[in-house]
Amino acid sequence: MSRSWKLATALVAALAASVTAVLPASAATWSSSDKFASWSNGGYTVRNDVWGGGAGPQTIWANSYSNFGVWANHPNTGGVKAYPHSARNIGRSIDSLGTLRSSFNVSPPSGGAYTSAYDIWAGGNAYEIMLWMNKQGAVGPIGSFQTSASVGGHSWNVYKGSNGSNAVYSFVRTSNTNSGTVDIKAVMNWIKSRGWIGNATMNEVQFGFEITSSSGGMNFTTNSYSVTSS
Repeated sequence: MSRSWKLATALVAALAASVTAVLPASAATWSSSDKFASWSNGGYTVRNDVWGGGAGPQTIWANSYSNFGVWANHPNTGGVKAYPHSARNIGRSIDSLGTLRSSFNVSPPSGGAYTSAYDIWAGGNAYEIMLWMNKQGAVGPIGSFQTSASVGGHSWNVYKGSNGSNAVYSFVRTSNTNSGTVDIKAVMNWIKSRGWIGNATMNEVQFGFEITSSSGGMNFTTNSYSVTSS
């Protein structure tokens, strides 16, 4: 094989790889590179949510509230850069809910620093409950370790703290998973039993990727996600 042929073959392969990297966004029902782009679908809101300082470019795409993702190129520096997610508003008190459950399936990158996480808001956003399903790289929860618990169908290490604006309760799964179902009502009842929260109104249940770094550009994909309540 000639040298020129090898170079041509390598160039074609490189171009194919670059096309693959951006294909989800270009072929999706909706996409945007705006930092705070949002799209309503099926009673949910999908948001790009590039809110952190020092963030790089990020493009969000979605075929539905359940199937979405981003290509993100955030520098390898500390601090959360973005939380692309899909959210459903609940608008009912904890005690009035018979059930509140959610399922997810994701395909995250093998590098970078991020979490695949629920961000659940309650009490008019006075309380933030994070459920970390997968963590990669130099990331950690707010606050101090409280205890270990098995609740909602998973085993967690539980942290309690504040971000200066609201109380934060972080449930960090003891082993990473890219798919599963969470009984959110059970988690909220557990928090109530500790006296950390009263019969607060549940606001948004959000799920997505809290990205600290993804240098060089990485794909984060949510294959499916849903929230059900009764």
